[in-house]
Amino acid sequence: MQKRGMLIVISGFSGVGKSTVISHMFDAMPNLRFSVSCTSRKPRAGEKEGVDYYYVTEEEFARRVANNEFVEYTRTFTNCYGTLKCEIDRLLSEGYDILLDINSVGAKNIKKVYPDAVTVFINPPSLEELKKRLVGRGSETPDSLKKRLDEIEFERKAIPFYDFVVVNDVALDCSNKIVAFLENKRKELNEKYAKENSQN
Repeated sequence: MQKRGMLIVISGFSGVGKSTVISHMFDAMPNLRFSVSCTSRKPRAGEKEGVDYYYVTEEEFARRVANNEFVEYTRTFTNCYGTLKCEIDRLLSEGYDILLDINSVGAKNIKKVYPDAVTVFINPPSLEELKKRLVGRGSETPDSLKKRLDEIEFERKAIPFYDFVVVNDVALDCSNKIVAFLENKRKELNEKYAKENSQN
């Protein structure tokens, strides 16, 4: 019987270095795939349809919402993003591990549909330092900076919900800790699935 893939949700504050940690995870886990999300935003230079995102109009996005095609979806500052259920089901059934990089609201919605999903939250070494970095980079307008700082406060309240919380001090070390945790979780899940199959 083909092994079932594992669904992994990674969350963390803006500016915490998630993308570097995630790239190390992909190096360490050859079976890992990104779930390609839908978005209503226009493609950026170099992005490809079906690789980076599925690009749809606002109307098409709304139609998919009405048809319950998304496991979770969100509207950020100006655009919509959604995780397609059919995309997750296809990859899991093919035995791939799937990584979703989403916020705490999305993570909770994923858990409702996929209770075996493994949720990981990446913390900065210091929250104060992270806030200082956001203020200091000077690329934010006062309005967008306030939104980002409010988002940090909002996300912080959700941390106890996560299966595993890790500090990103050194990206490679952080990735290694996550991968080790996932391998232990995989053993637990495989035992659970084996037990369920033996009872059916």
